[in-house]
Amino acid sequence: MKKVYFDNAATTPLAPEVFDAMLPFMREHFGNPSAIHGYGRKTRAAIEQARRTVAAQLNCAPGEIIFTSGGTEADNMVLNGVVRDLGVKHIVTSPIEHHAVELTAEQLGKSGVKIHWLRLEADGKPDMAHLEELLKATKGEGVLVSFMHANNEIGTRIDLHAVGGLCRTYGALFHSDTVQTMGHYRFDLANTPVDYITCAAHKFHGPKGVGFLYMRNGANIKAAIVGGSQERNMRAGTENIYGIVGLAKALELATEDVEGHQRHVQALKDLMKKRLQEEIPGVGFNGDSSADSLYTVLSVCFPEDGKSEMLIYNLDIEGIACSGGSACSSGSNKGSHVLGALYPERPGGNIRFSFSRYSTKEEVEHVVGVLKRIFEPSLVKA
Repeated sequence: MKKVYFDNAATTPLAPEVFDAMLPFMREHFGNPSAIHGYGRKTRAAIEQARRTVAAQLNCAPGEIIFTSGGTEADNMVLNGVVRDLGVKHIVTSPIEHHAVELTAEQLGKSGVKIHWLRLEADGKPDMAHLEELLKATKGEGVLVSFMHANNEIGTRIDLHAVGGLCRTYGALFHSDTVQTMGHYRFDLANTPVDYITCAAHKFHGPKGVGFLYMRNGANIKAAIVGGSQERNMRAGTENIYGIVGLAKALELATEDVEGHQRHVQALKDLMKKRLQEEIPGVGFNGDSSADSLYTVLSVCFPEDGKSEMLIYNLDIEGIACSGGSACSSGSNKGSHVLGALYPERPGGNIRFSFSRYSTKEEVEHVVGVLKRIFEPSLVKA
């Protein structure tokens, strides 16, 4: 059986070069980075070199990078931190954010913070007129705007400069979850009006369990985890040294040829969209599936004909890995909150196919062929 992995928005395979970079810190260089002896100095130097590598890729200061366990922790740090430390009383966000933001905002709402849910365009992009209306109404009262750079389920991408520029105009802080876009686009944070971004290494062929928070100088919050002076007093606990080294290597590899990666993966997405339209009558697409959207994600709505309900399981039986939405919610049996917010009345089965630099045209054709066989059994030769 041919196996195809098209669930790269959930996690990506570890790049061999990343594993090679991590291995010495699993075997030989095991010292505690807080120790003053040679073993500790070796690992401390590796962490700081990784910080400099990440900062160089993003055009920011090394001191603005704080290593975390991933995107969820970093998102929580920001939302809780700005309320606790910077006097934020209003959070403007959207109903299609990752649960790391959505549920944290809801929790803060119960403690007295005013949560404003932004209206969205049909494809999931923010209603900029409504955003400006909200920012005007709350100006000077302590506001954080939090929108993900690209939606992890439907691929719709926002304009960081447009949103951030509006936030600057009205004195609001701006946080963007860039978990799906980090390593897939170039970032110039010194010239982007954003105060906080978050990252998870396993979304761009790095290790799981490590990420970072970018915190702009001047928008500083205090430590959420106390007990030590690690991460410049921002996150107590012995550092995940081989994870941090792996993250830096993965980001370095990803940004070496971002444009080539984009061309390759966008071509696969375009091919799959075209072939599905040719082979599956009634197929549709969720969110913004244009070239302006996240090129690694294609969210497909299959026609309601009795087969769509079990589609993801049938594909799994065929050796094809994909998702019905966010991997973080796949065990909840509640359905996608993103699709529920945008398309509450839309029937059919929704599948997220997500690609990586290791994906191929042959895999796309194979998956389309399997889908054609599922939806048109009469085409299968006896």
